[in-house]
Amino acid sequence: MPTPERPGPPPPNTDVDSEPHWANLRAHRLALQACAACDRRRFPPTPACPYCAHPESRWEDAPGTGTVYSSITVHRTLDPAFAAEVPYSVATVDLDGGGRMIARMADGVPLDARVVPHFVDHEGWTELRFTGVVGS
Repeated sequence: MPTPERPGPPPPNTDVDSEPHWANLRAHRLALQACAACDRRRFPPTPACPYCAHPESRWEDAPGTGTVYSSITVHRTLDPAFAAEVPYSVATVDLDGGGRMIARMADGVPLDARVVPHFVDHEGWTELRFTGVVGS
């Protein structure tokens, strides 16, 4: 819980490629870039497709559901702003419909577990986390 002594995580540094991602999260929606040539979805947002190098893309809505591909638990953070939150888990999630994302886990889930998006509002920005589906 943020306090005046511990204001919470800092906002992301956005750029022309990532701003649509953060705007969608603020609206509690998930969207991914998809290449205009090869149709592959990608994260993080980039100015050109990492698969075929095509410079054009579009934003596609994604449900945010998926399966945990890998995860780690952070015990020592690189940024002091997150020191009070350790330990926490970060997972790579294979998204339904294509694409793979890395995001923090709202709770610990095993590999191959099904997850859904969980939006966490901070001062001026929204973070995407994943949480496990009960019974998966």
